Amino acid sequence: MKKKKLFTGIIAMAIGLFAAGCGSSSGGGDKVTIRAGFSTADSDPRVVATQQFKEEVEAATEGRITIEIHANGELGADAELIDGVVNGTVDMTASSAGNFANYDANVGISAFPFLFDSFEDAWAFVDGDTEKQAEKNLENYNVHVLGHYDNGFRCVTTSEKAGPVNGVSDMNGLVIRTPENQIVMQTMMLLDAKPQVLDFTKLYDALKKGEFDAQENPIPVIYNNKLYEVQKNLAITNHSYDVMLFVIRDDIWEKLSDEDKQILADAAAKAQAKDRELIKTQTEEYIGKLQDEGMTVTYPDLAEFQKATASIVDGFKDTYDPELLKKIQ
Repeated sequence: MKKKKLFTGIIAMAIGLFAAGCGSSSGGGDKVTIRAGFSTADSDPRVVATQQFKEEVEAATEGRITIEIHANGELGADAELIDGVVNGTVDMTASSAGNFANYDANVGISAFPFLFDSFEDAWAFVDGDTEKQAEKNLENYNVHVLGHYDNGFRCVTTSEKAGPVNGVSDMNGLVIRTPENQIVMQTMMLLDAKPQVLDFTKLYDALKKGEFDAQENPIPVIYNNKLYEVQKNLAITNHSYDVMLFVIRDDIWEKLSDEDKQILADAAAKAQAKDRELIKTQTEEYIGKLQDEGMTVTYPDLAEFQKATASIVDGFKDTYDPELLKKIQ
């Protein structure tokens, strides 16, 4: 897994510019503007939760710290947003843990297939010591984790031409869009599908043009971004849990006063709870709404999918920390 390390000089420059332009962020200091970028629509729970974060922070600091929210890929797709945080051009984002794997593969460990049976199981994991261990090196890349948003359990959708997925055999040969997440891609290959990476911001148009047979995303993402308009079948595969890291540039974080750090941490904890509540509720409610929009919903036998993907950990023994792999096994 390639690590992107050639950003030290850029970071040093960004820190200097930030210090010169912003001054102290403690009470009575100069104003600070923080730009938060997201690849998804403003109706997405990650953006809704961050809107709450914005309101909490701005109220608690009496406007000294301002959060600007840029949704719909305005500041770039997920990979660009993460690169922006690393290199100092984007201040905050929330993105799937696996999307940070170019910097440290261990961060994406929670994406291994069929690890969790429920949201509560997944939340206990990502709030625990194993996830902290997986994320420990991110600050070396200018990334400070404020919280763990939820993106739900990933499911497969297919075009009308490809037909519904009722079992593993229906995955055979499907050209399926995935994020740049090696675990998700390998999961699809073990199911005999043909994964291809594409930025989420380009996905709707690509599906509309028929460039893919399928894609996979959590149910709230499918509904909130209207993918039902360009995909006609939904299979509840729940093949991978998608934790999202809610992050801020570490150089900005370290410049904040202890008081302001606590304000941001408290607001992030409330935003995390809001996001999780929205994702869980939407996951439960949106299946019916997707059916109302004309999608055919199937419930394949997940034991068959689990069996087909059981060997996946073996393929990552040279990529992930052996201690972490032992914990998830």
